[in-house]
Amino acid sequence: MGDGTANMPRGRGPGKARKPAPPPERPIRGRWPEGRHYAALDLGTNNCRLLIARPQGSGFAVVDAFSRIVRLGEGLATSGRLSDAAIERTIAALRICAEKLKRRNVILARSVATEACRQAANGSEFIERVYRETGIALDIITAEEEARLAVLGCHALLEPGDGPALVFDIGGGSTELVLVDSRGEVPRILDWHSAQWGVVSLTEASGSAESAEDRAALYASMRARVAESFAPFAKRLRKPRGTPRLLGTSGTVTTLASVHLGLAAYDRSVVDGLIVPAPAMREVSQRIAAMSMAERSRVPCIGSERADLVVAGCAILETILDLWPAERLGIADRGIREGILRRLINGRSL
Repeated sequence: MGDGTANMPRGRGPGKARKPAPPPERPIRGRWPEGRHYAALDLGTNNCRLLIARPQGSGFAVVDAFSRIVRLGEGLATSGRLSDAAIERTIAALRICAEKLKRRNVILARSVATEACRQAANGSEFIERVYRETGIALDIITAEEEARLAVLGCHALLEPGDGPALVFDIGGGSTELVLVDSRGEVPRILDWHSAQWGVVSLTEASGSAESAEDRAALYASMRARVAESFAPFAKRLRKPRGTPRLLGTSGTVTTLASVHLGLAAYDRSVVDGLIVPAPAMREVSQRIAAMSMAERSRVPCIGSERADLVVAGCAILETILDLWPAERLGIADRGIREGILRRLINGRSL
């Protein structure tokens, strides 16, 4: 991508006397030449998400966004490979992203891929094909960097308090747990853990159930799997000082918060930054887990796209609430993409 100087304003309107052109200004925070933008793309196991933004004040303003459920990791648990159908779905979404990047005159972008591409035997082959066909250079990041970016993107929503806080990201192929000291401007990571279960991987490993009795048994089995994967981290955790603080970023927590509120349709302005009592999130999780697939499909903000995966998300969330006994849960509709943008724009690290 070019540096965008060809699109700088020329400074002379019709009917005005010709004046010497002023020297070019260096872009500074809060005064950014029109049409020059940064972008962050997060390709996960389940979703493809893009944000395009310009600097504004100490942060940024979003000028364009894109999100699509692509299920890149569908079938990965059994085959060890990204399927042809999943690859085609994902590349179709990435072509839309590439067009947006071009149209918005993005001067600097970072595109990352997470658990599905880390695990898949053909992950590198897929990355090369994406670059050939869309021009997007995906970087397969480690689980640790994924956790750091998620924290950097959402930590502003942590409630004030003393002692460490737990931030978590329930993904499609994994779940990241990050213990942070939030007393500074940028939180300091004290410990972190990446568990192998996300909503896609746990659903595929667990199967489905028809009867109410079988659904209850399946849900208990899911929770046991997740608890086992959290065990090494649980052993390292000390009892939190003061009031435990908990912040979640993922489609799971935003969906369950929407159900808790009884929203007819998802509304980011209502959900992002919401604080929900932990017992209420448990109640919603258990109620959804007891439903049949058809019943879940009819719940607003779940629908047919999330009906098969949301129970796994409920199991992971409840197990996190067991692990870190906070009275309230903060909800963040922001994460890796916002963390990438903050790094690109502000040059900060975590």
